[in-house]
Amino acid sequence: MNGFVLGGTSSGVGKTVATLATIRALDDAGYAVQPAKAGPDFIDPSHHEHVAGRPSRTLDRWLEGETGLRRNYYRGDGDICVVEGVMGLYDGDCSSTAMVAETLALPVVLVVDAKAGMESVAATALGFQRYAASIGREIDVAGVIAQRAHGGRHADGIREALPEGIEYFGRIPPREDLEIPDRHLGLHMGAEAPLGEEALAEAGAHLRTERLAEIATVPPRPDPEPAGPATEKRVAVARDEAFQFYYPATVERLRERADVTTFAPTADDPLPDCDGVYLPGGYPERHGDALADSPALDTLARRAADGLPVYGECGGLMALAETLTTTDGDTHSMAGVLPATVTMHDRYQALDHVELAAERDTLTAGAGQRRRGHEFHYSSATVGRDATFAFDVARGDGIADGSDGLTEYRTVGTYCHCHPESGAFDRFLDAI
Repeated sequence: MNGFVLGGTSSGVGKTVATLATIRALDDAGYAVQPAKAGPDFIDPSHHEHVAGRPSRTLDRWLEGETGLRRNYYRGDGDICVVEGVMGLYDGDCSSTAMVAETLALPVVLVVDAKAGMESVAATALGFQRYAASIGREIDVAGVIAQRAHGGRHADGIREALPEGIEYFGRIPPREDLEIPDRHLGLHMGAEAPLGEEALAEAGAHLRTERLAEIATVPPRPDPEPAGPATEKRVAVARDEAFQFYYPATVERLRERADVTTFAPTADDPLPDCDGVYLPGGYPERHGDALADSPALDTLARRAADGLPVYGECGGLMALAETLTTTDGDTHSMAGVLPATVTMHDRYQALDHVELAAERDTLTAGAGQRRRGHEFHYSSATVGRDATFAFDVARGDGIADGSDGLTEYRTVGTYCHCHPESGAFDRFLDAI
């Protein structure tokens, strides 16, 4: 599968809109497009999936390692993979867009904000191209997409100013209907606020689609992935409007080794008969009333006390706590499995790549093992005096006092989102 990366000059430059327009243009040209996202984000991929019709792959060198990143790329299915970058091209000490492009040996198309420039767009692109060599990195900045660029003289001026070796791949016109609303944690999800089909099609018409397809290259193949033993166990995964943040590779890994069933705690679904439960992240704070009355969480609390293995990440941790208090001051009862109360804030409380060191054997790691992940949350947790933690935080913030992985019975709740390449989910399956 050929691919290329859409990298930005900075955050907020319009990478997501450019990516969606590119996906739509390639689809209209008859290509099967596999979307992907550099970095650990869950929200941009939901927009990719809405337009492309297939799940977006997560490509993060910190979460997956170089081999795991390549394996996750090759799990994709399509003619061309379009990888949306994270922040600016070179930003990020753990897994920048440039690191992802270099690991996969994919060319970079630079998304540049052109609303008030022509020659300066060329100067910016040239600087980004030459910077790679100055830091000893093999990054191929092949050309630009001019974001928020008008046609006519504006587009012609940008194209003519570009030096040899930097191509003009088209433009995204300035349109109000190409804006995605946002809230805490980022943009609205793809199913909530999708861009209009007509707007995307018209934006994509200004891109040099065939030329983009021609520059795409094939990454090096990874070593084969070691397969864990299949089990006869059943894992219940929460999936609804409160629990939306999960990597496609996570569910794939669970399905490879176990029977997976899903349930919707906010829709009065009962907890399925199962041998383990995974509660991914999401927006439980937006569904406090429904979760407080959820029969699934009531059953989960009883079964957790009887020893059912339960793994909750971020939003899952919040749902496993005793109470959840919103920024409006409303307090909702949660499952009450973990000795903690959770409070939402107007400003984010943590945002970083994370590394956790296991103090003891636990549901997602053996004693002495490390797990890498990502945290981004607007809540904080106040834990009971007798709280027990599974992990020391080697990087990141964790739950409290340099610790993460709040445990009770055979339940673990953490602010850290792990990718299956970390080993956390294989350990979970082994434990159940």
